[in-house]
Amino acid sequence: MAVPASPTERDEVAPTLDGPVPRSLGFLDQGAFWANLGVSLLGFAGVLAVLQPAGAPPLTVTAAVVATVVGTAIGSAMVGLSAIPGARTGAPAMVVLRGLFGGVLSWIPSVLNVVQLIGWGTFELVVIAQAGTLAIGGPTWAWVLGAGVLTTLLTLRPLGMLRLLRRVVTILVAISVAYLAWWLFTRPAAADLGESGSWAGFWAGTDAAIAVAVSWIPVASDYSRHSKRTSTAFTAATVGYGLTQVLCFVVGLAALSLVGGNGDDVFAPMLAAPLGVVALLVLTLRETDQSFANVYSTAVSAQNLVPRADRRALCVGIGVLITVLALGVTIDDFAVFLAVIGSVFVPLLGVGVGEALVNKGRLDLSRWAPSRPLMIVAWVVGLAVYQLINPGGAPGWSDAWTALRDAIGFVPPSWLSASLTSFLVAALVAAGCAALGARRTEIVRAG
Repeated sequence: MAVPASPTERDEVAPTLDGPVPRSLGFLDQGAFWANLGVSLLGFAGVLAVLQPAGAPPLTVTAAVVATVVGTAIGSAMVGLSAIPGARTGAPAMVVLRGLFGGVLSWIPSVLNVVQLIGWGTFELVVIAQAGTLAIGGPTWAWVLGAGVLTTLLTLRPLGMLRLLRRVVTILVAISVAYLAWWLFTRPAAADLGESGSWAGFWAGTDAAIAVAVSWIPVASDYSRHSKRTSTAFTAATVGYGLTQVLCFVVGLAALSLVGGNGDDVFAPMLAAPLGVVALLVLTLRETDQSFANVYSTAVSAQNLVPRADRRALCVGIGVLITVLALGVTIDDFAVFLAVIGSVFVPLLGVGVGEALVNKGRLDLSRWAPSRPLMIVAWVVGLAVYQLINPGGAPGWSDAWTALRDAIGFVPPSWLSASLTSFLVAALVAAGCAALGARRTEIVRAG
């Protein structure tokens, strides 16, 4: 188990999990980090997943904006909650899950997290290459390779990366986004994105906005473990991420209205601005903080499986992998990817909250902590509830859940949110299972 860092060990993260844990990040460091994660090139086009949610009717622009605000508020609060255990214990996210599921069973979410983070890292390199090619040209493969190399280098000194974001990058990003927002909102729209939309798919759109945010749930503690205070970790994640994701999505809607809703051309109106190339290049280079977070957290998640593995070697290997994958993946697969993410990680947080309500955050984080299979049951129940309400559009996977829904005759009402419902159900089941486990322990001790 990692120990707090001494004054001479606060500069960087130790290579292995049993090394000291620096506690050097204040509110500005963490707030800048989360604010930068909320501004994403993927978000500009990804807002289409809110405007046109998979498996639901398209929304009006007004409904999409409201869904963005509501979904982001819920999702960012979930990210803030997931940052608390790391700040309290000094342990990364997947190690925290040893206390929830047990040492061996925590390998299940660890593997799933590694898979989703590799997916996110791959998509980030794809969108960096897309934006860079549009901005100044060049072969796509060269942008992918360049972004992959830069991403990998940044992961070798993660706390240094966070301090760089606070001191330099955040200011440049704020100027660039403000300029692009001004330019886009002063142009006449080429198409009314919501002329055929409605509010019927509001909660499906909200779930899409939540899904973008909650993809950070299983990594939040990887960074909050270095926070000076628990309250700072929660506030920085909730406020920093929430404000900028809303801004990013709204700017994306404005850009899409200028290109008739074509997500492939979302960057074209930005480049039409007098200083658009400069602003887009700033955002393109800054996008490496997204790929950095995905690669770094993939390595830290993998360390839950192999605690003595050197994080730096893992980062290099993962950086090479996502670079190779990005050479063969297109952005068209992004919306389907989101639908699966939400169903996995929203109920995971619900399980953690439900268990904490009973056991008050008392966790055994040792590598061989006793298995708690009932918590896995609570997680699976929450996942099933999410998929039955919103199967999404992933071929095969979604078809199976739709068939099951039809077989049992379940028709979810339009007002039912898959994210909120699965979170609550998972929390309730987990609380019940935790209470049952505590009662059994009392009986054993008494007997």
